[in-house]
Amino acid sequence: MLTIALPTSPGKVSAPCLDAWSLTRALSPRPTVRVARADASGTVLNQYGTHRRTTAGIPVYPWALYLAGSDHRYRLLAFDLDAKTPDTATAAARDAQTLTGLLEDAGLPPVVCASGPSGGRHVWTAVSDSVDADTVAKLARLARHLCPTLDLAPLTNPATGCVRPPGAPHRAGGTSTVISGDLDALLNPTGTASSVRGLVEHMATLIGAAEPAGSLEAHRPLPLDDHGHPYLPGPQRDLPAASKAALNEDAASGDASAVLWRVLIGAASARWKHADVAALVVSYPGMEHLRTYRLSTGSRTQRVGRAATETVAILTRQWAKAVAHVAVSPRLIGEDPTFDSRADAIAAFIRNVQERADAAGGRWANGSGPADRRVLDVLSVLALQALNTDLEADIRRLGLLAGIGRETARVALQRLATDGWISRIQASEGSRAAHWRICGRSDIHSHTSLLRSQADPRPVGAGAAERLTLLTQLTQRIQDCAHDVFTLGPGLGHLAGNLYARTLSTDQSLSELAAGIGTTVPQTAQILERLASVGLLIHSPTGWRRHRTDRRRLAAKYLQTEGRLAQRAALYQLERELWAWWQAEQAWMRAPRRAASSRRAGPGQLTLIPELGTNVYGAHPRRADGKADYRRARYLLATGQAPIGRIRNNNQSLSRMEAA
Repeated sequence: MLTIALPTSPGKVSAPCLDAWSLTRALSPRPTVRVARADASGTVLNQYGTHRRTTAGIPVYPWALYLAGSDHRYRLLAFDLDAKTPDTATAAARDAQTLTGLLEDAGLPPVVCASGPSGGRHVWTAVSDSVDADTVAKLARLARHLCPTLDLAPLTNPATGCVRPPGAPHRAGGTSTVISGDLDALLNPTGTASSVRGLVEHMATLIGAAEPAGSLEAHRPLPLDDHGHPYLPGPQRDLPAASKAALNEDAASGDASAVLWRVLIGAASARWKHADVAALVVSYPGMEHLRTYRLSTGSRTQRVGRAATETVAILTRQWAKAVAHVAVSPRLIGEDPTFDSRADAIAAFIRNVQERADAAGGRWANGSGPADRRVLDVLSVLALQALNTDLEADIRRLGLLAGIGRETARVALQRLATDGWISRIQASEGSRAAHWRICGRSDIHSHTSLLRSQADPRPVGAGAAERLTLLTQLTQRIQDCAHDVFTLGPGLGHLAGNLYARTLSTDQSLSELAAGIGTTVPQTAQILERLASVGLLIHSPTGWRRHRTDRRRLAAKYLQTEGRLAQRAALYQLERELWAWWQAEQAWMRAPRRAASSRRAGPGQLTLIPELGTNVYGAHPRRADGKADYRRARYLLATGQAPIGRIRNNNQSLSRMEAA
């Protein structure tokens, strides 16, 4: 095994790095490596723009190793876990432990390196044959969902993706230092492409059982038990094997919250009730998250007992979330053998659309751009849910999901169509909204498996998992920005909401956030200061981050915008019922053998068996001259006097609802 000595001078390398250069020669899949540049003052930049042959002498500046050969097939896998702040350094170390365990279980011996002085980690492994770029890219995206500090670039770009090898110097001083594993595992690998595909499949199962970010709402009301907790109707079954294993897992030694989630979704799918789960809290190690919480003091971490009221509150909240998750996430893979490939195709298509949108950041930064981007994101979510890029887009539904008005949504659709992001394939007609198609640079193939080499079979479940990760990411982004506090004045506005949706609970730099929404650095700084002034963000010497708790409602109260979106939703529901009532009235008028007007039941007077053409609303109100009385119909629905009117005015005038 090669022994790597460490240099002492930052920036440039010295003679002791010769062993690292020898290791680079032995590992490199290509005859060249990439070398960092330096500016006029000699400061080493984080730009690897020059090349050097491995047969030449050691480079003067830090170098990086290609992971794939010239054929764009990967021989090396390097997971680059970034650490720019003390918080992210801790997260990078934790993510390195997660990846190490996953690689070892897959038969891919890992080598973990401290990448440099900032606390980042490089987790290396190698294969004896080679892995296709598509499989490695899937691996990277799924790993990013489990390990947020992962930099996707090296594993998703086979042409230029590279990472500094063990022993290579860091531009800020120090070297990439091995902290666990044996370098011989890289020089004489035992892992194979089949091992990598197995790892992808295992990650896919983990993500399928991962707790979704944000709140979920079932498409239909859920029944409640005698104690007011939701459940799924049906005969109760035994817990699934994965949930049984989680129930008996030593949750205290790992991610106790994730273990609890696997128990809860299994119990919900098995038609258990809240009381059945509550009976397990005291007895099983997998329920540790409900009993205790992790407390870090300095370098020591311990678990501290929760108060009984806190345990009850957490179980109540997580159980409701698990039941809703199972209700809206049918297990389609086993029922439909084509689901995984179709999910993979739609995920790839929407990911391409999102990448193009991100690259055109300036398009969404000014004027109507922020609203347009929200509508595009909502359409992307709907496409992922439907596994179809052809969508019936109701402007009221789009507006409510995006946190904008219906008219703003209507005009946004037209602007997106003009710019080629979508196209209208069918105009609105009657009660049906217009149909739109999301435009992309590639088609969705109905038989995508035919496009792959027989030597590179698709990892089972990876397509469904990729769709779920993308769906979770976009749904969370929409939920973050669609809030009362980000409505127009005196709210913070749509662009501020879009920026907030791209912030994290860890520090991000001003330039990083500016690039995320396509604004200039001064413009971004102004918005960030405004977000911080109402308590939504924290500014520290290392960047901007969110509070650990959601403070959007408090900010909305402060700005006096709380309830705006709820009022808008009430107004749109009223408008839908008014439209449905008039459509039913027109159906009655067109009926060939309709009842006489004098015999029709009015609102609240429906007969048990209605006449042909009548409906649950009853006869539409008429004026003395026989014409439709829209004002009266609106009043009846708004005040709840019509049979199924669900809208109440809550002592507010209709004009105020319309102004919302």
